[in-house]
Amino acid sequence: MIETKEQLQDLIQKLEEKISPIFLEIEKQCRKNSEKVLSAFQKHKITEAHFGSTSGYGYSDFGRDTLEKVFAEVLGAEDALVRAQMISGSHALTVTLFALLRPDDTLLSITGKPYDTLEEVIGITENKSSLRSFGVHYEQIDLVNNDFDYDKIEKVLKGKKIKVIEIQRSKGYSTRKSITINQIEKIIKFIKNIDSNVIIMVDNCYCEMVSEKEPTELGADIMVGSLIKNLGGGIAPNGAYIAGKKELIELCAERLTLPGEGREVGPTLGINKSLYQGLFFAPSVVASSLKTAVFTSALLEELGYQVEPKWNDARADVVANIVFNNAEDLIKYCQGIQIGSPIDSNAIPEPWDMPGYQDKVIMAAGAFTQGSSIELSCDGPIREPFIAYQQGGLTYEYGKLGVIKAVERLLNLK
Repeated sequence: MIETKEQLQDLIQKLEEKISPIFLEIEKQCRKNSEKVLSAFQKHKITEAHFGSTSGYGYSDFGRDTLEKVFAEVLGAEDALVRAQMISGSHALTVTLFALLRPDDTLLSITGKPYDTLEEVIGITENKSSLRSFGVHYEQIDLVNNDFDYDKIEKVLKGKKIKVIEIQRSKGYSTRKSITINQIEKIIKFIKNIDSNVIIMVDNCYCEMVSEKEPTELGADIMVGSLIKNLGGGIAPNGAYIAGKKELIELCAERLTLPGEGREVGPTLGINKSLYQGLFFAPSVVASSLKTAVFTSALLEELGYQVEPKWNDARADVVANIVFNNAEDLIKYCQGIQIGSPIDSNAIPEPWDMPGYQDKVIMAAGAFTQGSSIELSCDGPIREPFIAYQQGGLTYEYGKLGVIKAVERLLNLK
């Protein structure tokens, strides 16, 4: 039983010795990803001139255009669209879905119901601007024991024409496990053997650079992520990316801007340097976030809480789940994360009705960039089983300090 801050520090010292082998593996992965990023910068001969800015229409922004080549190189994709005009991962997913789907097409999710913010986009929750309102059909297949339901997927693909298959790797606000890169590789091969024409779209938010390979390197047709998560390295002030096959990226570009102009427009307004620098730091920042997640899982499990994944499990993303089973502890923990943050540490978050969510949500995010979840943040819907979804940590030291503050508040330590 931990009753004082001194006892907590003694426990932490022992735990850090136990988890040190996992940290060594994370550092090895960081080196591999760093080599990949550095090689892409060198191949495309990045210079200070690439940090220039355009305004207005944004014609002939070679810094922006080269950045997209660098992203494609790093992600093992034919092409990429990297734009500040995409305000979030959910926005980039929406752009992609509306670009690829037409009236009477069918979208199939094979990881169950997507993240809350996509419910109105798809039309699961009524919205007059949804895909459903344009005549796009939607079906979903739930996971079975945290893996794909191969039998149902095969039955659906052989029974009807599916235009796009959506795979959400991170768990969102669900209780399932996140999808590993090995599972992604296996399911892509399985699907393409049944229907080589179906478009496989992967929501890769929170998962970039956690593993040695990315879905686009393993046959995914298109992949989406946010720049205020992993690949922005905590430096990108906003934006998102879409990577994949060239013809699909062109469709997405024309949906983001307008047909006939596509990727040729889109001013960068001085953001290029931040996006280059964010990608450059991304391997190190992702490694710090993973260490923070491992530390969190080890500590909270030691304190008697159910965590997922466990500290020594293979990880698919930078998220750590803590199951509190009551609203009070969930709220106290998130408030502690806020207290341990560099920005707005004097604020006390409370659950509220956030746009795009069906339940009240408590969200702690004392971040330099609003909503940045590669910086230490923690949130969760006020619904059973009252799970805290913690992610990020720009450095392990700052991440650890934030978690300690949260535990001190949770346990009422003096």
